Amino acid sequence: MDVLTCLGIESTADNLGVGIASSDGRILANEITTHVPEEGGIHPREAARHHADVVGDTISRALATAGITSRDLDFIAFAQGPGLGPCLRTGATAARALSSYLKVPLVGVNHCVAHIEIGRLTEDAVDPLTLYVSGGNTIVTGYEAGRYRVFGETLDIAVGNCLDVFARAAELPYPGGPAVEELALKGEKLIPLPYVVKGMDLSYSGLLTAAMGELRKAEHSLEDICFSLQETAYGMLGEVTERALAHTGKGELLLTGGVGANKRLRSMISLIAEEHGAAAKFVPIRYATDNGAMIAWTGVVAYMSGVRTPVESSFIDSRWRLDEVEVPWRS
Repeated sequence: MDVLTCLGIESTADNLGVGIASSDGRILANEITTHVPEEGGIHPREAARHHADVVGDTISRALATAGITSRDLDFIAFAQGPGLGPCLRTGATAARALSSYLKVPLVGVNHCVAHIEIGRLTEDAVDPLTLYVSGGNTIVTGYEAGRYRVFGETLDIAVGNCLDVFARAAELPYPGGPAVEELALKGEKLIPLPYVVKGMDLSYSGLLTAAMGELRKAEHSLEDICFSLQETAYGMLGEVTERALAHTGKGELLLTGGVGANKRLRSMISLIAEEHGAAAKFVPIRYATDNGAMIAWTGVVAYMSGVRTPVESSFIDSRWRLDEVEVPWRS
């Protein structure tokens, strides 16, 4: 069979990513341009304007890195959801235009599924339980009977969003996770904060409110507050993940998403995996954060399984759940 080449566009939030992957499992390019807000968090329309401004140049860079031209592309993949509506529409518009101009098929990809599939590729994971943690998502998931099933998730805000909002209130750099992690290493005192696990789901809004309350009271050092916030947030993740691993009996535990770069969380995941006889696997940061390579590769496996997205039905879905996606390539 001939080797096919796919260009994937990721535009769910602040990253505009363009990746190129081939059907023999090679990542040929992974170019990312990030929108950095002047203040505060992501403004969807400002991020979308940024993506529209840079998408042409980012596509050109990806093609140059891969050493190919647009005429060498066999199909185009794009993040169809979930994510921020204006950002998703910008990436989808670029993908439709490219698909129509080149007269090649289009494949819509679920952003969350793509995080798992790039991890399976890069870490040689066969059937992992996945903890996916980012600014917009907090999900414990595993494949079962044709779909990725959700074994636990946040009921309100994602853990990455919790850290970002806290960091902004504490006047720490954006994104907040790395700054909180650095200060947490210097913390010594564990301040009682809300630990909210409801069955197999989690809630971070109360934890965030309490941590910001500690900031305002100024009775504890910022280092101790960061340490306590991190320990509580990741302890909740560890509890749900461990129960899901025990329930599914899977032999691999995969950590992905931007928050997965945190060393404290990685140590927790390693310990959980070891205690349950599973292999801990960590997606490299260049593929764990939002990127085009994961969209391109998931586009490849979907296309090879017969998935196509007609242009007339290629509308975005900002609330497209992971467990709504059929996964024929795993059957």
